[in-house]
Amino acid sequence: MKKLFLLSLLALLGFGVVNAQEEQTANGAKISFNEMEHNYGTIQKGANGECEFVFTNTGNEPLILSNVKASCGCTVPTWPREPIMPGKSSNIHVKYNTNNVGGFNKTITVTSNAVDNPRLVLKIKGTVESPAAPTETK
Repeated sequence: MKKLFLLSLLALLGFGVVNAQEEQTANGAKISFNEMEHNYGTIQKGANGECEFVFTNTGNEPLILSNVKASCGCTVPTWPREPIMPGKSSNIHVKYNTNNVGGFNKTITVTSNAVDNPRLVLKIKGTVESPAAPTETK
């Protein structure tokens, strides 16, 4: 009978630890993006290389983006420095230098206090073409 009691007590304690761990991960800031990749397609040299990544704090505590870093200097991200409150949305603005002709595939690493995804990677891709040379008419 004592063994049965001890086994029951251990099972209840184990359930309590698992339940407490689940509760810890459920609380906190969480980040959810509308899209994780932006495809510019084919664009002309010198065209507008800007895009927005919209995100929402789906958690129950303020979301803070501590760093947003591009994979190279040809891509410049800007992001909100103030906390994003639960249920609110904001965006990361990205500007790609379209003076570089050819295909591109770049990443933007987002670091935050999100309990579900503290570090994630956004992607931009496309192809920049030179404008067609004017044709001569005679």
